[in-house]
Amino acid sequence: MGNNELGSAEETGILIAGAGIGGLTAALALHAEGIRATVVERVRQIAPLGVGITLQPHAVRELTRLGLGDTLAATGVATAEQVYADERGARRFTEAVGVAAGYRWPQYAVHRGELQLLLLDAVRERLGPDAVRTGTRLESFADDQDTVRVRVTDRATGLPTVIEAQALVGADGARSTVRAALHAQEGPMRWSGARMWRGVTEVTPFLTGRSSVIAYDRRNVQLVVYPISARRPLVNWVCAAPEAGPGPLIESAGWNREGSADDVLRHLEGWDFAALGVDLHRLVTGSPAIFEYPMVDRDPLPRWGRGRTTLLGDAAHPLYPTGANGASQAIVDARTLAAQLAAGGGVATSLARYEEARIGPTGDVLRANRQMDRSMRGRRGNDSVATITARYRRTTGGDVPTVNAKA
Repeated sequence: MGNNELGSAEETGILIAGAGIGGLTAALALHAEGIRATVVERVRQIAPLGVGITLQPHAVRELTRLGLGDTLAATGVATAEQVYADERGARRFTEAVGVAAGYRWPQYAVHRGELQLLLLDAVRERLGPDAVRTGTRLESFADDQDTVRVRVTDRATGLPTVIEAQALVGADGARSTVRAALHAQEGPMRWSGARMWRGVTEVTPFLTGRSSVIAYDRRNVQLVVYPISARRPLVNWVCAAPEAGPGPLIESAGWNREGSADDVLRHLEGWDFAALGVDLHRLVTGSPAIFEYPMVDRDPLPRWGRGRTTLLGDAAHPLYPTGANGASQAIVDARTLAAQLAAGGGVATSLARYEEARIGPTGDVLRANRQMDRSMRGRRGNDSVATITARYRRTTGGDVPTVNAKA
């Protein structure tokens, strides 16, 4: 199969479920290969919601190839250093990241909502204003060998529609409808035992203005702080505290659950970041919204999809935020998917090649995230941070020689 099949009389070439970072990048990547794509998204209006995320150099490389390099530079913060500290703000280890570490591409910290809108604008500009259908809920799908018949519902009217597509890509997040249909016997998500609180606060930049701080105390409470906007002095913060041992997640993940500043400050009692130029009380209490949720992932799947249906991003491989690699892996998924479909050989064969190319590396990242989380929390002796972070980059293919070699 080549592009001719995808450009046939079908109303939809590739149907992507989910207008998140992975789904929108996939639409742009497919368009760049001359393959028609449509995105369906259940929310009625895509708003700049969420908190900060990190785009690793290997993801920035792919977005730059899609012509978004300048827009990214005007939106996010090119992080230059990662500072590891204790709860009193004393530096234990500092490493250069991004261009400062020798990568050919920056490492950006950016507001997730701003990045999503950036990608949405690019999709609508390049693919057309109707390329993203909001307020459209995916209900079910069936592969009839020649196409995938996808049943969706217009949430405003309640009217159902059947869309015929050459392929269906489930990019619909960690609670994916597509994944649940493909893997109906899969158990609950896996909880690390840690609970997280996240927020974004407008405060004066600290240290270099392009610094990320990661700190742990003796109770294994973790705090991560970094700026995320080139336009405003916005600082993202994440607090994680252990509650139980690892195991199945019994509760709902509750991604948008409202968190309490008092709960966060209780875990940060005795902390002081004055030496780093950060007022922790103001940072936490000044956040307009605090989100609380458990740190979860899922065990790697032996396969993602079947026939003309596959998964992408969090739907395929939800990851711990340790390693700051979730959005980056979704972007690499998207570019790989487009490349394999453009290479020809039939839709099902192309999707099988895509999964073969990505299922192993993303499984490695998932396991490396778990290992890094255990290593950092159980660390004894501060000089081991360099070893832990270097091992993580090598294991996940994010080291400088590997990334720079993929021009």
